[in-house]
Amino acid sequence: MSTLKDTAAVGVIGGSGFYELLENAREVGITTPFGEPSDVYFLGEIEGVPVAFLPRHARGHRILPSEVNYRANIWGMKALGVRYLLSASAVGSLREELKPLDVFVPDQLFDRTKARPSTFFGEGVVVHMGFADPFCDYVSKLLVEHGVATGATVHSGGTYVCIEGPQFSTRAESRVYRGLGFDVIGMTNLQEAKLAREAELCYATMAMVTDYDVWYEGEEDVSLSRCSPTWHGTCRRPSRSRGGLWALLTWNATAVAGTLLSTQSTPQPS
Repeated sequence: MSTLKDTAAVGVIGGSGFYELLENAREVGITTPFGEPSDVYFLGEIEGVPVAFLPRHARGHRILPSEVNYRANIWGMKALGVRYLLSASAVGSLREELKPLDVFVPDQLFDRTKARPSTFFGEGVVVHMGFADPFCDYVSKLLVEHGVATGATVHSGGTYVCIEGPQFSTRAESRVYRGLGFDVIGMTNLQEAKLAREAELCYATMAMVTDYDVWYEGEEDVSLSRCSPTWHGTCRRPSRSRGGLWALLTWNATAVAGTLLSTQSTPQPS
């Protein structure tokens, strides 16, 4: 239970622009036992539903994936009373059928990070948490359902391989990941999912495909200059997602939050 005056049952972690769509938005700063979160939390409402938002890389995109204080970010969400945590992420596709501007809701993770803290425990406290199914199935299904309702192309289920970054993959790595059966590649969701599980939050991801990484000979290799315009274009796609990424996320957060908060019992992380 939250000990703070400001609370929200639904949290969103994603890009910096989302807070601009919150109604009655206010900033809430939180200091955690694990240091400072990426930024202040933005608390507000979406059609009457209380939502807490945190820009993962800080406003202005100033924090590398390896530098994100994932423990502080998740601890802060828990302190605000969040029970359901939705992630918005940009990913590269490892499958031809997963096209740029498509939406992907994964059900599995593969860890290729190297030196990031990914547990609240240790230093005398030993806890082994089950993590066979890293995403909340119930919330993931709601993300798919409401994403389809916006007219977006949504792919349900598959594996997100999380790499250390900040460099993109080598061509050899990209081909190996494809050969292992992975579907998309990103740099942030692994630690969030592990820590959300330990914090007993229902965590699910809505990933937006921006590129084909470096394996696909029919496309230019991924780069920041190539990825950013695609991501920007995704944000402004009125015909497919009610105004693009943020509108799609807003719609999902509203619909999912409304559904979750009308449920009599809280689903456990699964």
